[in-house]
Amino acid sequence: MLSNRLAKHFAAAAAVTVVAGAANAAVVYSGIVNFVCAVDIDGCYINVQTNTLSNGPGTGVPGWDVNPYSSGGGMNFFNSTGGGQMRYPGVTTGPAGNLALGTAIGATGSYNTATTGVVFGSAAGNWQYSAENIIGFRFVAAAGTTHYGWMRFLMGAAGSSGTSMTRTVVDYGWESDAGTSIAAGAGIIPAPGAIALLGLAGLAGRRRR
Repeated sequence: MLSNRLAKHFAAAAAVTVVAGAANAAVVYSGIVNFVCAVDIDGCYINVQTNTLSNGPGTGVPGWDVNPYSSGGGMNFFNSTGGGQMRYPGVTTGPAGNLALGTAIGATGSYNTATTGVVFGSAAGNWQYSAENIIGFRFVAAAGTTHYGWMRFLMGAAGSSGTSMTRTVVDYGWESDAGTSIAAGAGIIPAPGAIALLGLAGLAGRRRR
């Protein structure tokens, strides 16, 4: 039933948060930002350290770390020096993968540093239209150290060149300890409504028993 599926979803998100808190004590979480990226060649420039997001040009965000962009119906990433997006686990070529919650993002991953567009489709690791997708990424901090993070995007319906398919940055998190891996979704704080839903689901379960 829908209530059971929702409960499982939020329980999974909560589990990632708890595990991350133990294994990645220095996770920096952005909070919900819901920033809509421009559909053009510049796209959105993001400095995760300063929590600054701005549609292009890149000079508007000094020290930017992640740059999602596209003037058509797809999704591309331009990389800062030393940056890159993690491919789906087990894949060693191609663009950023769509990662499941809890996926480990760290030095053992394979990273895309080219501007190859992501792949949409039903295969594991492919991106989905009209859905949330998560990337893993690495970046070089202002101190010159390499760090790992995750970023969640809400993609709009499939579009073509000149259309307004949305690419919304929902939120992101990164590990402040240099070289330390992070789990996709680590640091997410379940919304009060989600916590209430979990409580109601548990109560209903006890009543049925």
